[in-house]
Amino acid sequence: MTDYGEEQRNELEALESIYPDSFTVLSEKPTTFTITVTSEAGENDETVQTTLKFTYREKYPDETPLYEIVSQENLDDNDVMDIIKLLEQQAAENLGMVMIFTLVSAVQEKLNEIVDQIKTRREEEKKQKEREAEEEEKQRFHGTPVTIENFLNWKAKFDAELLEIKRKKMKEEEQAGKNKLSGKQLFEMDHNLDTSDIQFLEEAGNNVEVDESLFQEMDDLELEDEEDDPDYNPVNLDSD
Repeated sequence: MTDYGEEQRNELEALESIYPDSFTVLSEKPTTFTITVTSEAGENDETVQTTLKFTYREKYPDETPLYEIVSQENLDDNDVMDIIKLLEQQAAENLGMVMIFTLVSAVQEKLNEIVDQIKTRREEEKKQKEREAEEEEKQRFHGTPVTIENFLNWKAKFDAELLEIKRKKMKEEEQAGKNKLSGKQLFEMDHNLDTSDIQFLEEAGNNVEVDESLFQEMDDLELEDEEDDPDYNPVNLDSD
């Protein structure tokens, strides 16, 4: 007859020696304990981690233990589900044998795989960003290849913008025409224009100086009288 209690006690002692820093007994009846599993360090020393909780059933190892994930670090929901499925598979395959070490080792390998996947995913994201940056740089220097489709799209947009510019210009010209005032309207709006010439003369002193030296007395001017001209003939004038 199998002594389940003895097998359980022996496994607990072995687990405590194998995982001295991560093994913790929570209760003895039923026997419940936790083991924290940490992956190997990944990029930038980042790790993933989970704490597994196990409870022995009365007839363990002929019955599978109860297990659950009580905490995790850097794992998404899909990773947690994968770990649960892995524990189910390993427990079924090792039924009848003490299996905690086997279960924990399987989870340890899974966490290492997750770290590798994270590293690979980040490298792919980095390469993708580099490709996008390179493509953007090419676009800056070479532009977009012209096709019939993108040319027609550009032309439609260009024509629409040109039409809008013309509309604005016509509207501005129309508005400018409405605002342009005639001379009559200017005078009606500003009565100062009526007296602007007078004001100009007043500001000038309304005095005009004449330089008399520019003129000679009429008596000093030698003007010939047509009658004194010996060749003067009134008849000839009439004949002309």
